[in-house]
Amino acid sequence: MKGANEMEELRMNLQLFADAGTLVNATGSYVNAYNGNTTAFDAKNTFNGELKTFYDTELLENARIEMIYAQFAKKQPLPSGNGKTVEWRKWNTFDRATQLQEAVIPTGQKFGMSLKQAGINQYGTYATVSDQLELHAYDDVILGATEEMGASAAETQEVLIRDALYTNTNVLYCDVISAAGAYVSTPTDNAGLVHDATSGYAYMTPDMVAKAVTKLKKDRVPTINGKYVAVIHPSVAYDLRKCEEWIDVHKYAAVTEIFNGEIGELHGCRFIENVFAPVLKGEALSAASVYLTADTTGSDVAAQTDTGHTSVLKVTNTLTSDDQAAIAGRQIMVGGKVLTVYAAKDADELYIQGPNPAIDVSELTDAKVFPGEGSAGGGAAYATYIFGKEAFGIIDPQGGALQMIVHDKSEIGGPLNQFSTIGYKFETNGATMLYPERMLRVMSASAYSDTDVAN
Repeated sequence: MKGANEMEELRMNLQLFADAGTLVNATGSYVNAYNGNTTAFDAKNTFNGELKTFYDTELLENARIEMIYAQFAKKQPLPSGNGKTVEWRKWNTFDRATQLQEAVIPTGQKFGMSLKQAGINQYGTYATVSDQLELHAYDDVILGATEEMGASAAETQEVLIRDALYTNTNVLYCDVISAAGAYVSTPTDNAGLVHDATSGYAYMTPDMVAKAVTKLKKDRVPTINGKYVAVIHPSVAYDLRKCEEWIDVHKYAAVTEIFNGEIGELHGCRFIENVFAPVLKGEALSAASVYLTADTTGSDVAAQTDTGHTSVLKVTNTLTSDDQAAIAGRQIMVGGKVLTVYAAKDADELYIQGPNPAIDVSELTDAKVFPGEGSAGGGAAYATYIFGKEAFGIIDPQGGALQMIVHDKSEIGGPLNQFSTIGYKFETNGATMLYPERMLRVMSASAYSDTDVAN
């Protein structure tokens, strides 16, 4: 039989084990390990913060996968409490000196600076998950929603920067090359971006890359670590990577830090592949057909100043009232020209804006009327951005970075805790061209022009 001291020691040890088992800190509540009873977290003690941190990490990791444009921007911090607008300033350059005349004071030059301003806005979205879905789904619904929110955040931010850069007017159109490899022409707009065996191919080629790089060099655009950078769509990259001069990223001779999305180099330009690089392509011109057919006998090229249009283009198609409403304000491509539809009248007339006359009957022989937002024949047109150092800037707002927001059903699920929410918000980075000459937008068609859709 044990002594009194030994019994007390045994009792205390058992009590320690009992205390540990009656209060187990679990993920969603306190658990009694002996009988399975649970007690909800109180307002002070909860692991919601830890769980949110996990999901926040998932959101950011998924978002960073597709962040291409931002890695090349000049970032301007915006401290909290300093408004929502950022101003970039740069000194204006001086002209070269002229020869002095003896005893004559020359005229001095003016000195000043240029300003660029941009503001921020807030974007965000969320999804709601019911308690039943969360409870009975085979997969982790909250985690899955978080991953998809990351993709949504990345796409939103990429497209906002991309569209801001597209407004830059420093543009180069790819030369049209015949099927035999001979030069045909240099387009002046998207309508000239042909892509067929008869007319030729306005594809991105090594020669066009060399021309773009040469222009940037002539404009004295500083490089990014010794090279220029191009953000290119996969369809355009397909055309370019087939050439012998192309150097795949894994074949670089020197040890080089690889950019996110980098695929290779050509003529001193490093290429970054991005599925969100601009693809322009118009929707079908009617519910029944992608293109319309011009009526060569019924079109009128006389001025129609009373209603603000200059020409009437008749088509052989029958346009419904919905078709007429949808085509007003659209661009169309006919006879090698891109024209704007002022309005649709009746079931077969398009009133055209433009110079007088906007069209001529001689241009309409067997002419098909294609959507005018893309390349020739209604295909897709592609924009490849080639730029140097600090061509554009973005704002880095303090406290406005991408933020994951998860509300558990116990917080937001109504009187019966019936749903949780998963979402994100961020403040836009106000992407702005700082030096227009430092970015060149190269427009091209592609082997995929007929099948790709606008993005």
